[in-house]
Amino acid sequence: MLTCFFLLMNFTGFGQDSIRVKKIKILPVPAIGYSPETKTYVGAVTLFTINMYQDSVTRTSNAKFEVNYTWNKQMILESEWNYFFREEKWFTKGKIHYSKYPDLYYGIGSNTPETNKLSFDSRRFILEASALKNIRYKLFTGVNVKYTNYSNVNAENNDVTYPELTESSVFGLGYSLLKDTRNNLLTPTCGFYSYLNSTWHFAKSDYLKFTVDLRYYKTWKDKFTLANRFINDLNTGHPPFYDYALLGGDKFVRGYYLGRYRDNNLSSFQSEFRFPAFWKIYLAAFGGLSNIYSAPKNFSFGNAKTNYGFGIRFLVDKTENTFLRLDYAIGQDGNDGFYISFGESF
Repeated sequence: MLTCFFLLMNFTGFGQDSIRVKKIKILPVPAIGYSPETKTYVGAVTLFTINMYQDSVTRTSNAKFEVNYTWNKQMILESEWNYFFREEKWFTKGKIHYSKYPDLYYGIGSNTPETNKLSFDSRRFILEASALKNIRYKLFTGVNVKYTNYSNVNAENNDVTYPELTESSVFGLGYSLLKDTRNNLLTPTCGFYSYLNSTWHFAKSDYLKFTVDLRYYKTWKDKFTLANRFINDLNTGHPPFYDYALLGGDKFVRGYYLGRYRDNNLSSFQSEFRFPAFWKIYLAAFGGLSNIYSAPKNFSFGNAKTNYGFGIRFLVDKTENTFLRLDYAIGQDGNDGFYISFGESF
């Protein structure tokens, strides 16, 4: 709420005071919010919108740097980027993440009980990077690398034990195919996004992760936007506890604690309807159906998890169509979540 007040009091200033350095806009904002994973958090986030070439082909790129400290005594530093080179001949995206993170673990499966919740500490370092070449109209292909390290894993509850909850490092090398016709990366209103990725992970027990991410956006009367997303996260073998398919969180299934449910496979369909309200304020309603399961033969609609919610959007940069998003989502079994972020969830 403090973030909302800050933006409302300084809305015009944000548009005028964005720092321009060689066609780069820098938008610094204090971060004060709440999510199921962190509880209340304070920090700062800086969003970079990058339009180096300003031609009719190259879409605007973006990057983000965020620092947060939470009431759960979590320290989070994260940077992400999505960058198009001239005429979109190449595209790169990635993430660097470090956190000292008290967390909750419920075990593996779609029906893990709340009573089996375990609190544990860990230090996390994640590096992901992709380099993709445009081989025809907005169709990219290339390789990706991933490194994940969980160290200082320390569980606090002696009544519940999980043998898989141990320190581990994973290196992944994969191949990606991307078709992306969206008009905007942060707030798309039209276009199609299709991402296929297969990554082989080298760990104590090697495993393969296959991801399918499909999105479609349609806008009517330049006002009303319907966004749809289908995602499949499939794992073969036995990944470390942190690299199973996870249900929950801001980017996948809002309304659930990230990792409240985890297993080898996740299938999820999410839909969102966005529309203007007044001035620079927009509204959104969303919902979805998701399933987490150990193997394709165990897929069952009887175990599906529903989520739904509503949100408010504040337009902070009209030129680049950049929004600050506030969402409240409700899941099943008493799960819910409040989220604040730049750009849409998908």
